[in-house]
Amino acid sequence: MRRATISQAKNHLSELLARVKRGESVLILERDRPIARIVPVAESERDDDDRIADLERSGVVRRAPRGALRKLPPPIAWPDGASVLRALLQDRADARY
Repeated sequence: MRRATISQAKNHLSELLARVKRGESVLILERDRPIARIVPVAESERDDDDRIADLERSGVVRRAPRGALRKLPPPIAWPDGASVLRALLQDRADARY
């Protein structure tokens, strides 16, 4: 495990984070007393957006354009004013479910 003082951590944060990305842990010291530990995030702790972004980068999935899922198709125009809802309600009323 790598050890670093607060000032070293401030001055070399990018390097320390690169080590963490490779799987190492970094112990942060204040006056030779451990105060924090930087550890890699476990795969199970990552959120869904991170997982989807990884899949997208690897070419497994492709995201839909923004707003694509918000566009609903127009309602079905039933002949003679018929309605699926009315038919279901009628079936319930007639106890034919």
